[in-house]
Amino acid sequence: MIIPVILSGGTGSRLWPLSRELYPKQLLNLVNPDASLLQETVKRLVGFKEVEAPVVVCNEEHRFMVAEQLRQIAQPAESIILEPIGRNTAPAIAVAAHKAMQLSSEAILLVLPADHAIQKLEAFYKAILYGQQHAQQDRLVTFGIVPDRPETGYGYIKASESLGFSGHKIDCFVEKPDQTTAAGYVAEGGYFWNSGMFMFKAATYLAELQAYAVDIYNAAKQAFDDAKTDLDFLRLDKASFTACPEDSIDYAVMEKTNKGVVIPTDIGWSDVGSWRALAELHASDAHGNSQLGDVILRDTENCYLRSEKRLLAAVGVKNLVVVETDDAVLVAHKDKVQDVKKIVEELKSHQRPEYMLHKKVYRPWGSYEGIDEAERFQVKRITVKPGASLSLQMHHHRAEHWIVVKGTAKVTCGEKEYLVAENESTYIPLGEQHRLENPGKISLELIEVQSGSYLGEDDIVRFDDVYGRSQ
Repeated sequence: MIIPVILSGGTGSRLWPLSRELYPKQLLNLVNPDASLLQETVKRLVGFKEVEAPVVVCNEEHRFMVAEQLRQIAQPAESIILEPIGRNTAPAIAVAAHKAMQLSSEAILLVLPADHAIQKLEAFYKAILYGQQHAQQDRLVTFGIVPDRPETGYGYIKASESLGFSGHKIDCFVEKPDQTTAAGYVAEGGYFWNSGMFMFKAATYLAELQAYAVDIYNAAKQAFDDAKTDLDFLRLDKASFTACPEDSIDYAVMEKTNKGVVIPTDIGWSDVGSWRALAELHASDAHGNSQLGDVILRDTENCYLRSEKRLLAAVGVKNLVVVETDDAVLVAHKDKVQDVKKIVEELKSHQRPEYMLHKKVYRPWGSYEGIDEAERFQVKRITVKPGASLSLQMHHHRAEHWIVVKGTAKVTCGEKEYLVAENESTYIPLGEQHRLENPGKISLELIEVQSGSYLGEDDIVRFDDVYGRSQ
């Protein structure tokens, strides 16, 4: 059996301000307006009868969003494995391999990052079938992308002798080159972009990992063996996984093994790794501009302009990326988009919330969005999904007013339970235990006005939570 392993642990900092640490690029509708990159990754395997339900490895902070997105496309995972901390791809694939071995000792893993775009599906499926042939011979397959230009943003794989089924032995892996070196690779041929996609037997990978990176093998195995089931998730043991060395599969295994195979592919691939890469996936006008949202242009050339909330106007500019969100605007030259991550690092160093959160924050029960705030009050728009409920909680420093604008709310306040209909309101005193539920069939929307001496999200004491979130 072929088990897809979807790696969904990244933060996508180069695509800030859309991608944030708690809502990263794989969960965003960046290429297809109707589906996230994660959903597209799972959907492109639907109907390919050789593959089973996927194993998804993600950050524990993203677990409910990942599960909800899979539910939306009616493609539940075989397992959603939660990483307490990011440790790169080698440990993540190891724990997925242990899970697959519980299903079949001969399981073949198809390792796919959750945030890539692939446009030529038939070529992709053909490459998987070739990969399966090599995996069955205990080889470790990586899929190399046939380069169509010199590219300094990707690592390269140099291929050597042919092994049949479009596969070649791997001569070496090459770090991201400069422009001159990259041009030489393309001119010479036999060099392919490192896609980060792999295929091999779970048992073969674990054996090679044990041979070449035994410390990663041992820590990952311990984290998996001591994992706990939490609702629909498998939560890795935090202490063991945190102690695991951080390394990629490339460094830990693929550069050392003598079983490596590269299959060159032309599948319309992009890692959607920067704003420039994303711009190449969108149609452009006669002047080379790609525009999304409410955008007006005059005398503008070769720009990517994206508006999420407000009107965005550009006059007399060239070669820019401009991205507007409700709390941040990015303006970058196209040649400098790889440096967007440095902005994120600076925001993080100053503990600014813009690196982590959007104004709209998703929760397992729905979402909330900041509308206004000052020193002793803030206003939020809260949406609760049908049948969902917030935790039974209280606050030490704030009181709350709730005004229902759509649907019906079921409210617990102290010893009382009551319904609040549209255009009605209720008051939650400071220190009172309370819960908000949506008993209806449509989304519940309300405006919450908080007032008090401290309004942080960490002023929540939970007494009961259907989602298993700890205090």
